[in-house]
Amino acid sequence: MKSKSRKSNWLSYLALCLAIIVVVGVQSGQAVTKDKKSPKLKDKMAKVLADDFIDVIINPNGSWTTSLTTALNGKGATKKKSYVNFAVQVYRIKQKDIDSISSRTDVNFMTLDAGVKTLGHLTTTTGADGIRQINGSSSSSIDGSGIGMVIVDSGIDDKHWAFKDVNGNSRVLYSQDFTGENRTDDPYGHGTHVASIAAGNGSVSHDAYEGVASNAKIINLRVLNSLGTGNISGILSALDWIYTNRANTTYNMRVVNLSLGANAIDSYFDDPLCLAVRKLVDAGIVVVAAAGNEGKDGLGNKIYGQIHSPGNDPSVITVGSVNTYGTDARSDDVVNTFSSRGPTRSFYTDTLGVRHFDNLVKPDLVAPGNKIIDAQSTVNGLPNYLVANDPILDMNVSSKSEKDQMSLSGTSMATPAVAGAAALMLQVNPKLTPNLVKMLLMYTAQSIQGFNTFEQGAGELNIDGAVRLGKIVRQNLTASTPVTDPLLTTTAPAPQSTVAGQTFTWGQGVIMDYSFATGSALITKYQKIYGLGYVLGDGTVMSNGVLISDGVLVSDGVLVSDHILTSNGVLVSDGYTFLSCGVLVGDGVLLGDGVLISDGVLVGDGVLVGDGVLISDTVKANAIAAQASSAMRNGDFTASMPPQLDNSPDGSPTSLTATAFSSSQNNLAWNDTSTNESGFAVERCTGSTCTNFVEVVRVGTNVKNYSNSGLSGKTTYRYRVRAYNAGGESFYTSVVAATTK
Repeated sequence: MKSKSRKSNWLSYLALCLAIIVVVGVQSGQAVTKDKKSPKLKDKMAKVLADDFIDVIINPNGSWTTSLTTALNGKGATKKKSYVNFAVQVYRIKQKDIDSISSRTDVNFMTLDAGVKTLGHLTTTTGADGIRQINGSSSSSIDGSGIGMVIVDSGIDDKHWAFKDVNGNSRVLYSQDFTGENRTDDPYGHGTHVASIAAGNGSVSHDAYEGVASNAKIINLRVLNSLGTGNISGILSALDWIYTNRANTTYNMRVVNLSLGANAIDSYFDDPLCLAVRKLVDAGIVVVAAAGNEGKDGLGNKIYGQIHSPGNDPSVITVGSVNTYGTDARSDDVVNTFSSRGPTRSFYTDTLGVRHFDNLVKPDLVAPGNKIIDAQSTVNGLPNYLVANDPILDMNVSSKSEKDQMSLSGTSMATPAVAGAAALMLQVNPKLTPNLVKMLLMYTAQSIQGFNTFEQGAGELNIDGAVRLGKIVRQNLTASTPVTDPLLTTTAPAPQSTVAGQTFTWGQGVIMDYSFATGSALITKYQKIYGLGYVLGDGTVMSNGVLISDGVLVSDGVLVSDHILTSNGVLVSDGYTFLSCGVLVGDGVLLGDGVLISDGVLVGDGVLVGDGVLISDTVKANAIAAQASSAMRNGDFTASMPPQLDNSPDGSPTSLTATAFSSSQNNLAWNDTSTNESGFAVERCTGSTCTNFVEVVRVGTNVKNYSNSGLSGKTTYRYRVRAYNAGGESFYTSVVAATTK
């Protein structure tokens, strides 16, 4: 693997190596068991009285036993929640009884039902616009049609114009509340914004705020309440519902967006959110999660090790944030200062008190997330919670509340861009597995110069490359397909994309647990790790202390790096050494709290604060939390995408009728609900089931009828009408038909 050494960086690397803590308390061959109580649960226990109740998520050892239920009931515990598809159950238990329950052999792990929180010009800069039609075809747009995207967030304002189809009907097919507030709208304001980045239709301001998968189906699962908070058990309920209904062909749920997170304390082997999302991925559903907004402390210093759960799980696509400075060109893009950096610092503790960190490389890639303008929810015409408390977030692009937009920042905003990209990939190739989607997104990403793998993963989202490459992946791959079989149906394209007039080379690397892999065999040959039931990291093994590719799951030609690099902006494998991968692996070698990593400080282990923020002290924890909250509202203080006022028609025509007048003429009439149209466009197609509409005439303002003459006799014609002006178009009327005499 190539690397370019610099003297100063080797000095930093040497300093890091000297700071490594080698744990010698565990002797070779000594049997060590896991502490069954999570650190955040133990912290909570230390802060309450013996008879105080704590909400605990219990993961059984295997199936849930009646004996365990009897024991809990005997101690006066109350069951709060159980799940159809997950073995865990949530109980309210007295503090004094938790130790005895955890000591049972039928209990594997217990953790706190802790709180979760939100984390806060797109289609051009990501390359989505460039692939709306590919291979010269214009018969159907690459816009997510037919793919169901599940938005697990604070609800969706389904009255907003961003979520309508071309006929003005809502694309939000299903909504359910898991907060207990018995509402599915979005009084907080986060979920609507997220959903419109993933799947907004661009009807406002002439496509200025179009989402990535602009015609995808939307499923709205509300887990964050009116103040933007929720709990892990609520998210588990939403994920449980997804798994139960995964075969619903009407919803066709292929992508789940999680622009939220909990502090990643427990190892992904034990974390209930991680276990739940892994089950969804193994069932063929792509899960995309936010990395978090804890990339710096209260003083603005860069910090590492603050990836959120479930983004710390290797099966999900974890997304960091990029600052585009509001330009479509990507040459000035940088990773946001607030974007959480790896490695993952979730861990388990053995009975000797030694922590074993996951130390996975995350995020997987990055996408635009700084001051993104998109849909703003309202409640009965009034501002949502975020805008009401910070009016500067309102972009005031429209006087019509159903069309207004707001600005938010964060990895929460970057995540739905990647989720939308996954929907486009699945539209052009519905046979892609979650691991193939993840691999293709990383392989085609663009490396950003000057940022290391812990900051940008494989690089910046490149929808153009991912969709083009995904379209030519074979659709007959099975679990029995041999390693080294061809992956593509044709020759691999040149590894480059042109976006906003600039051509760049793909990074051509894939993140795998503690490192990254490269080689054209990643896209030319089938690898077993692309199938269901694997994670990409299964493709690496340790041999004599060195990470190498697994010869069973991965073919020859896939190279695994032994270093984390700072990119030179071309290939993932180019750059200079930032950190040795050997530091990240092995239970006997740990990165210590506060260790200097070249240009920042690793935080992650230390004093437990609140519900489980694992950093060195309370003051620092509060400062980082405050900075993360500020990041969602303010982003990085730089140039950003400018608001564009909406001057499109403020209403759509309704009640269209078509009547046969003669053998060569049909007469149309409609109602005018707009006050600012320049006129109306009439579209027609021929046949009782036709869909290939073409515009036949434009009539002037306030005109509400049209006589369509020159037609063939005894022929059925279908019609639709919409208003237009210089600012854009309205939605269409419903389609009507008339058969000439």
